[in-house]
Amino acid sequence: MIRYLPLVVGCIGGLGLMFNRFLTPTITSSQSRSDALGIILSALLILIGLLWQQIQPKLPESVVLVGEEGFELDQTLSEAVKTELAWASHTLLTNSVTKSLVVWYEGKTICRRGVLGKANQLNVGTIVQRVLKTQKPVYLVSLSIYPGRFEFDYLPENTQGVIVQPLGEKGVMVLGANAPRSYTKQDENWVSAIASKLLHSLES
Repeated sequence: MIRYLPLVVGCIGGLGLMFNRFLTPTITSSQSRSDALGIILSALLILIGLLWQQIQPKLPESVVLVGEEGFELDQTLSEAVKTELAWASHTLLTNSVTKSLVVWYEGKTICRRGVLGKANQLNVGTIVQRVLKTQKPVYLVSLSIYPGRFEFDYLPENTQGVIVQPLGEKGVMVLGANAPRSYTKQDENWVSAIASKLLHSLES
């Protein structure tokens, strides 16, 4: 609401000056100067308000992801890896817009946490294959407009944004957000750093 304040005040001020001018039968020179100054100030406020709309774009609306909260770990993993997965998933879920997380490594899903999707195993689709091949993360800013979104059936069905982060050549970490265009560049760097740390534990 604050971002609209200069625009609203400027419009009200300008309209007030116009009504005052129309209702005043005799205009003095001092009033003319005051009106001119008021018009300039109103115009400046309107300009500032319009600039704020560009500088401070409206944040994307979030949704409540469909699914149940859960935390699943592959029980065949070592305690050290389980601890690392627990730390990494908790960190991402509490310090970023991530609401659902899946880790797939060496052909199986080893961790699911947050809001869980219907499928309990990661489906290696086109995007995951590309990430494994190029070793570069993919960020789908708005999953709903992506034709191949059905490959992410292991995430909540109304997931809004997805990051697929490589874990070396043997795995990926998939993060789902509840709002489109919600991951910042800083978030992406943060995800990459945690993935590198997690990969070190998986390879140890």
